[in-house]
Amino acid sequence: MAFAPTRGTLIPIGGKLSSDEILERFIGLCGGADARIAVIPTASNEPGMGAWFARAFEKLGVARARSIEFRERSDCDDADWLEELAFATGFFITGGDQLKLASILGGTPAHHLMRERFHQGVSVAGTSAGAAILSRHMIARGDEGASPRMGMVTLAGGFGFLDGVIVDQHFRERDRLGRLLTAVALIPECLGLGVDENTAAIISPDGTVDVMGAGAVTIVDASRMGLNTIHQAAPGQAITMSDVRVHLLAPGATYHLATRTAHLARTLVLDD
Repeated sequence: MAFAPTRGTLIPIGGKLSSDEILERFIGLCGGADARIAVIPTASNEPGMGAWFARAFEKLGVARARSIEFRERSDCDDADWLEELAFATGFFITGGDQLKLASILGGTPAHHLMRERFHQGVSVAGTSAGAAILSRHMIARGDEGASPRMGMVTLAGGFGFLDGVIVDQHFRERDRLGRLLTAVALIPECLGLGVDENTAAIISPDGTVDVMGAGAVTIVDASRMGLNTIHQAAPGQAITMSDVRVHLLAPGATYHLATRTAHLARTLVLDD
């Protein structure tokens, strides 16, 4: 899992933001008052979702925020919208249906330009479906429940801003540990990263994850996994997985994706 200093910062958000602090952190990474934010609302079926976020960013003081309305694949080579992407200092991807987002933008000039700009240092944030799409391997569909089962999850290709990690959202609130474990059983080289609602994993260019918000981030690491019976399980059957490491990271904790180690970012003082 390689990281480069020229990459932008990635911010998968678990959904349902109830305060501005995560958006303010994103704005700071995009240039503060000089930020130019391109909002991508393609995943949403709600009219006006992109415009709502654009207004929210403007209220927080950014220089420019515009909703880029990619609704069909043919929209993704529109010269005016590609120009917006080319000059943006940050991309914000809204929630909705990540498979819809991948099927409309995946492999288009807009997708390629966003990825190119990310590798030039532009930061990218996504909430809910917009968080899931950030990784190369993406959870497209899945069932709730704590126990991993064969067929519990459907994987698809994401936007590829992040290799070696599978992101899941609304994690604790929708009981998604089982589907993330199943995804990691299918692709054991990948880390699973589950993000609670109103919570963000701030992934720096060097691969350090900072936790921010009201909830927690769950990391599933199968690099030392012993048993994995997914290859012999029937549809719906429970899977045996042994020696899987699970990290629960509250705000104030950090995790390094390359070394797969967790740390406390600050000293915690406990009352007697």
